[in-house]
Amino acid sequence: MGILDINPIGAIRRNHAIEHATIHILSRMRPQTNMAGRSDSRGFVIYGDVSTEAIGQAVAEAIERIRAGEAHLAIHPNCGTNLVTTAFLTSAATLLASAGRRRHILDRLASGLIGAMVGVVAGQFLGMNLQERITTCADLGAVRIVEIQRREFGKRVLHWIRLEHAPAAQES
Repeated sequence: MGILDINPIGAIRRNHAIEHATIHILSRMRPQTNMAGRSDSRGFVIYGDVSTEAIGQAVAEAIERIRAGEAHLAIHPNCGTNLVTTAFLTSAATLLASAGRRRHILDRLASGLIGAMVGVVAGQFLGMNLQERITTCADLGAVRIVEIQRREFGKRVLHWIRLEHAPAAQES
């Protein structure tokens, strides 16, 4: 058992995986609906105008499908991990590629653009790998849905999904 498996980190990673899988499933059910999520050690929030019934069905299906071996559902291309990784690598690559006082400004601009493109491509690849290895965990163990609460703030809708994970000793 490594540090990434110890709670609360382990619970956050498992909840993050279920959040991603839930958004994958909801996106298939409601392709025109914008959604986002955020996970913590107690569960996760889905932002988006979706019925509570659809959320409940999607969360249950997400857990079932991940347990059945569909670990790819735990990874999402629009995850904040990808966005932050891509932004960092793009900034760093652009800065490094355009550095140097001796070159002409147009040379530095061209180098900077190439650096930015390399950063974007590398960021997407690295971000997906970081999700798979660090920020999510598809080994769910014993998890159950405790409650789903719908909250509305004007036109904004969110659902709080509270999950409970059994201690590691009970997960067999």
